[in-house]
Amino acid sequence: MPVKIRLQRKGRKKKPFYHIVVADSRSKRDGRYIERLGFYNPMTKPATIEINRESAYDWIMKGAQPTDTARAILRFKGVYYRKHLMRGVQKGAMSQEDADRLWQEWVDAKEAKVAARFEESAKEKSDWWAKISGVAPPPPAPPAPEPVEEAPAEEPAAEATPEPPAAEEPVAEAPAEEKPAEEPVVEAPAKEEAPAEPMAAAAPEAEVKPDDLKKIEGIGPKIAELLNNAGIMTFQNLADAEVEKLKGILTEAGSRYQMHDPTTWPEQSKMAAEGKWDELKKWQDELDGGKVADEKKED
Repeated sequence: MPVKIRLQRKGRKKKPFYHIVVADSRSKRDGRYIERLGFYNPMTKPATIEINRESAYDWIMKGAQPTDTARAILRFKGVYYRKHLMRGVQKGAMSQEDADRLWQEWVDAKEAKVAARFEESAKEKSDWWAKISGVAPPPPAPPAPEPVEEAPAEEPAAEATPEPPAAEEPVAEAPAEEKPAEEPVVEAPAKEEAPAEPMAAAAPEAEVKPDDLKKIEGIGPKIAELLNNAGIMTFQNLADAEVEKLKGILTEAGSRYQMHDPTTWPEQSKMAAEGKWDELKKWQDELDGGKVADEKKED
């Protein structure tokens, strides 16, 4: 019985890859083999093929019979092209050097083409992930150090003793004249009251916290983020929103969000805003993805 070049299946369920082996035709598909030439992974785009061309060529010349899939792989990797060139050398149509040069040029061109396809596939995958997840904003630049603040290194010069005597000369007259000027201290409280009012007005805004919109049936993390970006932060905001406006937000976000039905979101949010959690939970058990079950059956 002849020796065959064939594939041995490896890998788990729905994730196969194959060893390219030389085996006796009487052996089992995944049984004993004489030599392993390489591997073939059809799950990548394009498929990944690694093979020892020299060993494969030697076995072909010895009469090994490849299966249909193995023959296609050997043609793709240039083994049969080398056999064709060697036949030309035997007939005197070209020299061995010319045959080796032509074969190497063919292999280099083929490998470059495969590498370009791998790069194109990787770019398509990265573009797809960028379209789905978006591009992260660049990190904020660290604040530049301000060496100007180190200028007060001249303070030791201020410690010189000649300055205190200079300050003692006007002690008798200056305080007597400045005391009357200190009488309008009453104006200071008036100035402090002015900033107190905006602080009191800003306090209620700081107390407003966004509600967890994911408690509404049919709203997930992505949709909650879309609603927050549209200014809908609380259950009350969502209860006051019109259904057409919510549908417009989902439509602008892309086709993957258009399948969601926001018809019941305002009513659910109204119950949540009023604290009717038991009634909301009971109603949500009857919903299907935020949509009334009866309506879904009719659709």
